Amino acid sequence: MARLKKVLIVGGGTAGWLAACYLAKAVNAVDPRSVQVHLVESPDIGLLGVGEATFPSIRGTLAAIGLDERRFLVGATATYKQGIHYRHWVRPPGTPGPDHFFHPFNAPSQRPGGPDLLPYWLLGAAPEGTSFADAVSMQSFLVDHSRAPKRPKDADYQGPMNHAFHFDAACFARVLAEHGQETLGVVRHVATVERTELDEHGAIARVVTKEEGELTADLYVDCTGLRGMLIGNAMQSPFRSRADVLFADRAVAIQVPYETPDAPIPSYTISTAQEAGWVWDIGLQKRRGSGYVYSSRHTTDDRAEEVFRRYLGKAGEGLKAFHIKFETGYRPEHWRKNCVAVGLAGGFVEPLESTGIALIELATYLLTHLLPGDTDDMESAARHFNEMMVARYDRIIDFIKMHYCLSQRRDSPFWIDNTDPASIPQTLQEKLEKWKLRPPHRLDFVSDLEMFMTSSWQYVLYGMEFRTDLEPMRSAYPDMDVARKEFAVIRQAGSLALDDLPDHRAFVEQMCREHRQRSEAVGV
Repeated sequence: MARLKKVLIVGGGTAGWLAACYLAKAVNAVDPRSVQVHLVESPDIGLLGVGEATFPSIRGTLAAIGLDERRFLVGATATYKQGIHYRHWVRPPGTPGPDHFFHPFNAPSQRPGGPDLLPYWLLGAAPEGTSFADAVSMQSFLVDHSRAPKRPKDADYQGPMNHAFHFDAACFARVLAEHGQETLGVVRHVATVERTELDEHGAIARVVTKEEGELTADLYVDCTGLRGMLIGNAMQSPFRSRADVLFADRAVAIQVPYETPDAPIPSYTISTAQEAGWVWDIGLQKRRGSGYVYSSRHTTDDRAEEVFRRYLGKAGEGLKAFHIKFETGYRPEHWRKNCVAVGLAGGFVEPLESTGIALIELATYLLTHLLPGDTDDMESAARHFNEMMVARYDRIIDFIKMHYCLSQRRDSPFWIDNTDPASIPQTLQEKLEKWKLRPPHRLDFVSDLEMFMTSSWQYVLYGMEFRTDLEPMRSAYPDMDVARKEFAVIRQAGSLALDDLPDHRAFVEQMCREHRQRSEAVGV
């Protein structure tokens, strides 16, 4: 029996430092008798802060590692995110019909003992022309009026509106590194890993660095990004491509300044469909982070940059564009022997719906709670970890594909190909077939294997104008008048909340100002 004593995380960035902080906090690494958490990162690898969007789970993660919210906002130049605003996903620009829909983070309102409002919305109880999201949640109304999701009096990572964050990924990694070393007991090595050496059983024996020589551990966490230096190169864990389902494999990104320092900051991600993919646009404190995710099978890099710059207009003139290559898919064995991949080393799904950091959180959570106290139990932990990760990836891919395959766009080969049944997973086809006659229900999902709540599927499904025919079941829903009153109450509550919630930019600036004042008061 050999007790697990040391974990070495190879690679920094968001994946490395988030994993280091979460793991160190969970095992109480500040106690020298506990598992020790070390991280090695190269001084030569720069981080591109194009802007990252997150999922509401990030609040629980940051609270768990004890990072003060105001410090986080300042250090990561972060802002709040309350959902995703989709433009031109259903139909091309200029086509009759709604040109956008909103995916809020708040779950649909339901009064205790009151009716489930989705069937009544489907049967026409909401005011004509009201989208599902607008009918059952006040959140889209509030973000349209530039409101923040919380108030200064609310506790860290708490607030009346469910929310996540936008931030600069490079800045986020730095604030995590500071917090991990100062507070959580993470030991940092600044060194370049040159090679990985295996033992006689095929497990990792050591990594060899240029500056510090050999570094050893009982468990190695690969956070080297798409390179997969340990899990791919050394451990030879294969990669399963899902490019047959999700076509996007390139991105071009630009950091865009605001026109004025006091420009409003949207508290949502803007996702605008284009001829061969979609553009993300997020508001940080001092600038926008924007990029075009596209399929190289349906356009060229030059054409993609042209489309992207056309989207940005004058705001993008003269600014440098960064080109990024990736492939959607994952390693069925994220964890092999004494090596486990977290982040891009284990897999990648295009960042629609903020999957990137959410998958880092998931892998880190599973690693922490499956971490064996005895190294002899590594194989069992790895098997459980891999089963959970594969199930999550497959369900996420179904959810992302749903955005594409329900589109009514037929204006380019990219959108036409996305509706080809051959590109739609059988699991998703079966879901959609069921939902033609009844709406999605929580029983359709296995909670421990899902990243997206039932309401997320509902918001996107009906935002994309999917049709569920409940007319044959109308008699099963006799509370139409009650539902109409509930819809009216939600609208009224939104108007009242306008006076309770502050302006988004003003709130972010207040929170940052309070942190700086506190730091000055204690001489930091």
